[in-house]
Amino acid sequence: MATKANQLSLLAKVDQIIDPADLNRVAHMLNNLAIPDIAHHLESAPPRVRRVLWELLDEEFEGEVLGELSEQVRLEFLEGMDSAEVVSLFEGMDPDDIADIIQQLPDQVIPEVLQAMDAQDRQRVEKVLTFAEDTAGGLMNTDTITVRPDLTMDVVLRYLRRHEEIPAVTDNLFVVNRNDTFLGILPIHKLLTSSTNISVREVMVTDVQAIPATLPDSEVAHLFERHDWVSAPVVDERGKLLGRITIDDVVDVIIEDADHSLLGLAGLSDEEETFSPVRRTAPARSLWLCVNLGAALLAASVVNLFSDTIEKVVALAVLMPIVANMGGVAGHQTLTVVVRGIALGQVSRNNLRWLFNKEFIVGCINGLLWAVVMGTIAALWFADYRIALIIAAAMAINLITAASAGALLPVALKAMRIDPALAGSMALTAVTDVTGFFSFLGLATLFYA
Repeated sequence: MATKANQLSLLAKVDQIIDPADLNRVAHMLNNLAIPDIAHHLESAPPRVRRVLWELLDEEFEGEVLGELSEQVRLEFLEGMDSAEVVSLFEGMDPDDIADIIQQLPDQVIPEVLQAMDAQDRQRVEKVLTFAEDTAGGLMNTDTITVRPDLTMDVVLRYLRRHEEIPAVTDNLFVVNRNDTFLGILPIHKLLTSSTNISVREVMVTDVQAIPATLPDSEVAHLFERHDWVSAPVVDERGKLLGRITIDDVVDVIIEDADHSLLGLAGLSDEEETFSPVRRTAPARSLWLCVNLGAALLAASVVNLFSDTIEKVVALAVLMPIVANMGGVAGHQTLTVVVRGIALGQVSRNNLRWLFNKEFIVGCINGLLWAVVMGTIAALWFADYRIALIIAAAMAINLITAASAGALLPVALKAMRIDPALAGSMALTAVTDVTGFFSFLGLATLFYA
C-alpha cells in the first residue's frame, strides 16, 4: 500500500509517466480519494498536471469534483466542453451548484445547457439564476422539506420515511401555509423527541429570522456567524419560501471574502490563483504595477522639487526613505483594521467619527514617540540638531497623516463604489510617500535656506 507521501509524489509528476501501468495506478489512487481531496489535488497541481489528472478521473465523479473547485480552476475545464457534456455533469448536483457552474459559461451556451436539462431541474436552476450570484437568492438551494402547521408529528415522521433520503445538512423542516408563506421551523430534535400526537403548530419555532433573497452574501455570512445557524430559510419580498442556505455554502463565502481581502491588499484580483498561467497572471499584475508606477512617479516628482536642498545636505538622501517607510507601515496598519471592519459590516456613519478619532490619537502617540526616537538617532548619527528636528517633525506629520488616511480612504473609496480592499493600498502608499517626502524635504529647505 503506497504511503500518502508516495501518492502525492506520484500525483505531482503524473505528466512525466509513460508506463500505462503507472498511469492506471495513479487513476486508481485518484478515484479512490474523497471528492474534496480530489478537488484539492487538482487545485494544487500546475495546469499541465491538472489536465492529465482530470483525464484520469472517472466520469461519474466529474460533476461532484467540479462543484468543489474554485471558479478559476473550474473554468479551465468548462472552456473545452459543449452543452451536452456540461449537462451530463449535473446529475445529482444541487441547483445552487449547477447555477454557479452555468454562470461561468459563455452567454451563447447557457440557453443550450438549460434547454438540454429536464424540466424539473431546469425550473429549479432558473429559480436560482433569477438572483445575482452574490446574493442570498444566488446562494440558496431550492431542495427543501416543508410541512404544514396542522400536521401531527406522526404524520410528519411517516412523510419523511417515504423519502429515499433527505437533503444534506437538514437540521430543520420549514413550516409553510398553503401559499408557501414561511411561518417558522420545526427543528429535527423536536420532531424526534415530541409526542407523536401533538401538532407541528404546538412545537414549531416562529421567532426565526428569514433571509431576504436580495440580501448580499457577505451579510448572510454575518448572520450565520452571529446566530450560529446551520441552515436558514430564504424568502421573497412577500415572505414566500424560496429555498434555504446551509453552512457549507456560507463557509465558501467566508473563504472567498477572505481571499478577496488578502489579494486586494496586494493589488491582485480574485482571478489570481496559485497556478494561474503566465498569460493570465502577467497582464493582471501589470495593470496594478502601472498604477503603482504612477504613484511612484508622483512621489519622485515631489523629491525632484527639492533636488537643490538634497545636493547641499547629503544626509537628507540617507534619511528620506525612513520617513516614507514608517508612514507606509503605520497607514497600512490602520487601513487593514478599517477594511476588515467594513468587510464585517462593523463600520457605519454612526461609529465612523469615533473610529477616526481613535486612529488619529493612536497616530499622534506613535508619531510623537517615533519622532523622538528617530530625532535622537539622527542627532547622534550626523551630529546636527537641525537634521534631528527636521526628521522628528516630518516623522510626526507623516505618521499622523498616515493614520488619518488609513481610516478615511477605505470609507471614501467604498462611497465611490471602488473596492477599498483592492484600491486602498495603492492610494495609501501614494499619500504616505508624497506626505513623507514633502514634509521632510520641505522642512529641510526652510532650515537650510
